[in-house]
Amino acid sequence: MKFLDQTIPGIVLVEPDVHRDDRGFFLESYHAGKYREAGIEVGFVQDNHSLSRQGTLRGLHMQLRHPQAKLIRVLRGEIWDVAVDLRKGSPTFGQHFGVELSAENHFQLFVATGLAHGFVVLSEEAEIEYKCSDIYDPGGELSVAWNDPELGIPWPIEEPILSEKDLRAPRVAEVMERLPDWKD
Repeated sequence: MKFLDQTIPGIVLVEPDVHRDDRGFFLESYHAGKYREAGIEVGFVQDNHSLSRQGTLRGLHMQLRHPQAKLIRVLRGEIWDVAVDLRKGSPTFGQHFGVELSAENHFQLFVATGLAHGFVVLSEEAEIEYKCSDIYDPGGELSVAWNDPELGIPWPIEEPILSEKDLRAPRVAEVMERLPDWKD
C-alpha cells in the first residue's frame, strides 16, 4: 500500500497494491498494522455502505459530539470525494481536497476528525463503503453548504440531487462557534 499525505493534515490518499490476473483481482482493503505504520492510528468501530445514483451529492457532513475519522472507498462506480478542513485555528482552515475514487482505481481516502466530508456520484450509480472511528450520532451531526462560496469547491456538477438536510445546510460562517479547535 502507498500512503500519500496531502497538503491538508489529516488527509491521506491510500493506493492499495492490486494484484490482477485473468481471474480478476485481489487487494488488501485494510490492514491495521500497515495503517499504524503510516501514522494512521485509528480504531474503526462502524462500517457504512451506501448506494447513490448519478448526480447525487452527499455532504458536507461531520460529527461533533462523536467525531469520526473515515476511510472511504468505492465498491462500484465512481465518485468525486471531498474533504474540507473545518478545524478552527488550523493553518489549512477552509481548504479542501478532492479526488476521484472508483471501483477501477481502488483508491481510498482517509479523512481525520475535524474535517467535513462529501461526495458526488459521477457514474450511473455508485456504492460507497466507509469505515468510521466512532458511532453515528444524529444529534451531533453538522452539515455545511456544499456550495459555500467561501470554500470555493469546484464540484464537477452544477445542479446536484440533494437531501432536504443538505439543501438547508448553512455556510461555514454561520456555524463557526460550533466547529472543533485545531489540535496539532
